[in-house]
Amino acid sequence: MKKNLIAQSTLLILIAFFTINCNTSTQNSTTKNAEFGIVIHGGAGTILKENLSDSLEKAYHSKLQEALNAGHSILEKGGTSIDAVQAAIMIMENSPLFNAGKGAVFTNAGTNELDASFMDGSTLNAGAVGGVTIVKNPITAARAVMEKSDHVMLSGEGANQFAILQKLDTVDNSYFYTERRFKSLQKIKNSETGSSKLLSEHNDYKFGTVGAAALDKSGNLAAGTSTGGMTNKKYGRIGDSPIIGAGTYANNATCAISCTGHGEFFIRYAVAHDVSALMEYKNMTLEAAGNEVINNKLVKVEGSGGLISIDKNGNVSMPFNTAGMYRGYMLDNKEAKTFIFK
Repeated sequence: MKKNLIAQSTLLILIAFFTINCNTSTQNSTTKNAEFGIVIHGGAGTILKENLSDSLEKAYHSKLQEALNAGHSILEKGGTSIDAVQAAIMIMENSPLFNAGKGAVFTNAGTNELDASFMDGSTLNAGAVGGVTIVKNPITAARAVMEKSDHVMLSGEGANQFAILQKLDTVDNSYFYTERRFKSLQKIKNSETGSSKLLSEHNDYKFGTVGAAALDKSGNLAAGTSTGGMTNKKYGRIGDSPIIGAGTYANNATCAISCTGHGEFFIRYAVAHDVSALMEYKNMTLEAAGNEVINNKLVKVEGSGGLISIDKNGNVSMPFNTAGMYRGYMLDNKEAKTFIFK
C-alpha cells in the first residue's frame, strides 16, 4: 500500500513537472527549427498603449508587416539573409514612424546624424557608419563598408564621401526633417536647466532604432541595425547601433542579433556578442541567453532596451525590459506576427 502511494505521488509530481515545462515552453519559445526566417524591431522604450491612438498603432503594425514581407519574399525565393535584412531595414528607414532614416531624431545643433551597422554571419565580415548626414539609407552605407572596403567602421564626413563614391542614394540633410522629431528636440531643450540631461533623462526619446536579423535557406545568418541616435545628442555622440558586438552581431555558429535601447549600456556590456558567447561557450539556448543578458544583467544596472534574434536552427527570441518594443517575425510558414506591447 505504501509503495503504491509513493508511486502515485511520484507520477503526479512528474505530470505536474512536464505540464509546467510545456506551459512555459509555449509562453516563452517563439519558434522551433524553421528553415528560414526574419525577425525585426522598430525600437524599444516607454511605449504605452494609452499613448498610442488606434490609427497610429495600426500604422506601426502595418509598417512592420511591410518590412517583414520585404525581407521574407527574398528569403522565400532563395535570396541571401544579407539582402533580406537590408530590404526590411530600408522599409523602416523610409518611414517617419521610426528613429532611423526619414524619422531620425535631431541633435542639439538641430541636424540629423545617423548610424548603422551590418554583419555577415557566414564570414564574420562587418561594416558600419557613424554620424552620416546625407545618406538616404544608412544601412546601405554600412553594407558597402562591409563588402567594398578594408575597414569595419567609417564616420562623419569620410563616411559621407565613401557613400558618394559607392554611388549610394544621397540627400540634403533637410530630407530627414519631421515635425514630430523636431518638437521632441524643442521639448527636451526647454526642460534643460543649465546642464545636459543627455544620458540621465528623457530615456523614452532615444529608443526608435530599427533592426533586422535573418536566416536564409543556405543556413547563413545576417543582422543589421540603423538609427538616428539620441535626441539632443552632442559632441558627435555615437551609441551602440554601429558598434559590432554591442548593437549588432551575427555568427553562423550561433545566432544573428540586432539591439535597441540605451546605447551606453549596450556598449559597456557588449550585449549582442554576449548573447552569442553564452550560446557558444555555455551551450545556452537563444531564449535563455537573451533573457540572461536583457532581463538579468542589464536590469541589475538599470540598462533599458531589448533585442531581436534568430539562431542557426530558425528559433526566434525577442526579449526586452521596457514597457514595449515594436517587433515581429516571419518564418517559412509565411505567417507574419507583429507586436508592440508586453
